[in-house]
Amino acid sequence: MKKVLAIVSSVLLVSGMQAYADPAATTTSAAPVIAVVNVQQIFQQSPKIADLNKKLQSQFKGRQEKLIAAQKSFQDEVDKFRKDASTMSQKDKDAMQKKITDDQTSLQKDAGVFQQDLGKEQNKIMKGVLAQLNEIISGIAKKNNYTLVLDSQAVVYAADSADITKQVAGSFDK
Repeated sequence: MKKVLAIVSSVLLVSGMQAYADPAATTTSAAPVIAVVNVQQIFQQSPKIADLNKKLQSQFKGRQEKLIAAQKSFQDEVDKFRKDASTMSQKDKDAMQKKITDDQTSLQKDAGVFQQDLGKEQNKIMKGVLAQLNEIISGIAKKNNYTLVLDSQAVVYAADSADITKQVAGSFDK
């Protein structure tokens, strides 16, 4: 989640810098009007984000449960081998060790595929959310003639009047 917030901050900072650098967006006689938005707060408090997380969890719940069951089965197999190894023949030990190694490899592969699929889906959702947030922030900035909008996490100080987080969150959650 911290990676995502860092990416969001960077995207918003770059977007804000582009708006500030655009000669058509600024007037030569007026000082820049700067606003801040707390993207992390929006992610933590948004019911829409919570719903997306629940949807993602339910989408991957079955696979996660199968993976947990396979992991428990593997651990039971290892425990049984440790318990019975002293009384097993060398041939049985070798066969059991090979089976354990094969099962471990398979389990690691399945876990890796699960993580990749989950990561891809999270990234897909985040791209959509970030695009929507960026559009909302740009709209609010244009409407209120802000020349620069920064993530509040990247700002040392900003007056409360410069904070547009509530406006952005309200529009996002609609």
